Amino acid sequence: MNAMMHKLIGFALLFCLVATLTFTGTGKVHASWEAEWKGTVEAAKKEGKVTIYTSSNQNTLLFESGAFQKRFPEIKVIVVFGDPYQRILTERRAGQYLADVGLTGPDTLWDLYLARVLDPIRDTIILPEVADESKWFRGKHHYIDSEQKYLFSAIGNADLGSIFYNTKLINPNEFKSMWDFLRPELKGKITARDIRSPGPGGVTVRFYYYVPELGPNFIRRLFSEMDITLFRDQRQGIDWLATGKYPLCFFCNHTRIEQARSQGLPVESFGLMKEGAGLIASGGAISLVNRAPHPNAAKVLINWYLSREGQMAMQSVGGSSANSRRMDVPKDMVPPRRRLQEGVRYVEVETAERMSQEPVLNLYNAALAEAEKRQRK
Repeated sequence: MNAMMHKLIGFALLFCLVATLTFTGTGKVHASWEAEWKGTVEAAKKEGKVTIYTSSNQNTLLFESGAFQKRFPEIKVIVVFGDPYQRILTERRAGQYLADVGLTGPDTLWDLYLARVLDPIRDTIILPEVADESKWFRGKHHYIDSEQKYLFSAIGNADLGSIFYNTKLINPNEFKSMWDFLRPELKGKITARDIRSPGPGGVTVRFYYYVPELGPNFIRRLFSEMDITLFRDQRQGIDWLATGKYPLCFFCNHTRIEQARSQGLPVESFGLMKEGAGLIASGGAISLVNRAPHPNAAKVLINWYLSREGQMAMQSVGGSSANSRRMDVPKDMVPPRRRLQEGVRYVEVETAERMSQEPVLNLYNAALAEAEKRQRK
């Protein structure tokens, strides 16, 4: 009986120990998170504010909605809209350290990462519901950087290829593969946004580039053989598509397409092709700026943003560009084309090895030069 009692006491002590421990996203045991969280929140209240740099409208709308302030009324949120990379570097050359959090598209944060102005965001995660990687897509946190600790990607939007068609001129059932867009009868009937300027299409072309069934050969043939007409003005691209001047459009703006469709114009996007889809963060990459003036408030905001509550608020204002990687968040408000589906192969486009646009642009420019040379003959 004494031996049995000793075993029971031992199990009870072990249970109590486990109950006070939480596994973080790094696989380390994090003891007494409640005390750390309480202390961080109290310190954040004393700091009184947190400053977010973003170039994403959805993030501006998120914090204008008051969802964070409702939970933490003592912490004022200041949203600075513009190019975070240029602004932060300009401020630092002047000896100013004003930014706490970068919350925007991955390309901008990648530049900040390369400039070494970020601290590990992984170390700011305190809440167990955020640290629990089983709640996230594919059962893990997605970090863009190779060190897996600086750039957290909270959004995972499915990119189906960003190809649109005029519903009066194109039968979508005739297109099952991306290679179908290279059929000879479509030559001269395609327009595309020029990806040499920032905007839609840049990340999508990286998806083409890294899918084994497509790869560089698809991009080269698309832009060298199909007599594609390029545009930079989004309104022009939509006008050409809606009037049927060009029945196919690569990289037209999704939001403008939806607006045009709501006005009764004959435009629509293609669904999933057999090559799969890309996975992109849009404006949902988040980072901690180093030498932050309000480090505790930054931690509170980051944990809130990555929590179920924060991700639900983000989805509610994000429109067509906000599918949370958290799988415990309802997806009713996410457009079907952005949702992640079982059985679909998704290619992570925004990883450290794939962030550079240089190899894609080199191929793109070479294909355009080849097309121009062919037209001169």
